[in-house]
Amino acid sequence: MALLKILRYPDPRLHKVAKPVTEFGTERLRKLVADMAETMYDAPGVGLAATQVDVHERVVTIDVTEDQSQLLVFVNPEIVWASEEKQVYDEGCLSVPGIYDGVERPARVKVRAFDADGKEFEIEADGLLAVCIQHEMDHLMGKVFVEYLSPLKRNRIKAKLQKEERGMERDAAQRAGGRR
Repeated sequence: MALLKILRYPDPRLHKVAKPVTEFGTERLRKLVADMAETMYDAPGVGLAATQVDVHERVVTIDVTEDQSQLLVFVNPEIVWASEEKQVYDEGCLSVPGIYDGVERPARVKVRAFDADGKEFEIEADGLLAVCIQHEMDHLMGKVFVEYLSPLKRNRIKAKLQKEERGMERDAAQRAGGRR
């Protein structure tokens, strides 16, 4: 297993629409799922879409348990039902580190997906799991949660993260220069 690099907003690759997985049970798909899970747990986070690690395929890993004991893998997920009832949940994102804000979504969803071996399943979810599924599926469609926020908030977040990125690049360059 390996830790994967998580793309940071506003990286344009986060806006690519993921393609459906067509081959199941392959070593490549199993390795992707294992690496995504390791990356998600290490971050630490409760969900990760393949888009966030620059793999533009419809694969999501989720584990909303405190003890990281119930990894869920969704390949080619689709929401087949969503409640009319909505809920606002403070969301965060591994691609938008340190930023949390309220997003309104359906309170309950039913999702149909496949596991890495191609076995189809359905799951009904509410609470954090429902939020997480919808959030990660947005990534597969090239959408980041900050796009639900006002343009003013979104621009402030973008500017803050770009400034942090420049600072990290400058620090890395200084460290590299000091090793010569």
